[in-house]
Amino acid sequence: MQNDNLKSYLHLHVIVFIWGFTAILGKLISLEALDLVWYRMLFASVIMTFVVLFNKEKVKVPFNILVGFVVSGIIIAAHWLTFYQAIKVSNVSITLACLSTGAFFASILEPIIHKRKIIWYELLFGVIVVVGLGIIFNVETKYKTGIYLAVSSAFLSALFSVINGKYAKEYDPNIISLYELSSGFFFISIYLFFAGSFTPAFFALSINDLIWLFLLSSICTAYAFSASVKVMKFLSPFTVMLTINLEPIYGIILALLIFKDGEEMTPLFYVGALIILATVIANGIVKSYKKLTTN
Repeated sequence: MQNDNLKSYLHLHVIVFIWGFTAILGKLISLEALDLVWYRMLFASVIMTFVVLFNKEKVKVPFNILVGFVVSGIIIAAHWLTFYQAIKVSNVSITLACLSTGAFFASILEPIIHKRKIIWYELLFGVIVVVGLGIIFNVETKYKTGIYLAVSSAFLSALFSVINGKYAKEYDPNIISLYELSSGFFFISIYLFFAGSFTPAFFALSINDLIWLFLLSSICTAYAFSASVKVMKFLSPFTVMLTINLEPIYGIILALLIFKDGEEMTPLFYVGALIILATVIANGIVKSYKKLTTN
């Protein structure tokens, strides 16, 4: 079991690095945030359908579980929508840094949903992450709208992770991913249909957008989404959320390399980002110590 935990933790870091690249793709793709999420969930749903059919997996689940998957699908769709909208109105660095508040939200939501006691150091690490966010908020005032959207996205991400943590221990990650991605796609489609958004222009994708969307939907969504559910079998939702806080570090480095001047921030911004990184490391040390002392 301990070996499985280590493999899952390392696998999670690979997934988080991939997620860090999704922000880059969000900026490279010229579509509006809602359109981008619709295409992402469409392509990813199709890919997961082929995966499930190829593996001949059983898709039938109890009705109450199906309802839970649908709710989770709507939550992840809302998370991605606020995430990409935050990138559009601010930049990659601001959006990814603000996602770190997800750890704080997870430390509050997990005890409520999983009905367990609050662990003091989880709450402490979550508060420290918020301190890092506060520094960023105070020095990057021109990006307030992006910050609000990104923090909303972080809450939705934490809620999704905590809910999925219950399902991941009982159901196959491919089945969970198929239902959740398809549900998100379905409800966004209903909204776009009644909003009259399905015009010829909506479906006129450039070659570049098509390429980036396929990469986003396959590697960054279908694979990473399913794999993230799988690692939840061995890791707590809080550990998942706190490790996801490395996404800003990976993403910001990539953004600086790719977009250069457009992503350069004030020195205090990077102080906030370093606080986040230090918190992730501290969490790993504390959890390792706890395991050693209890074994």
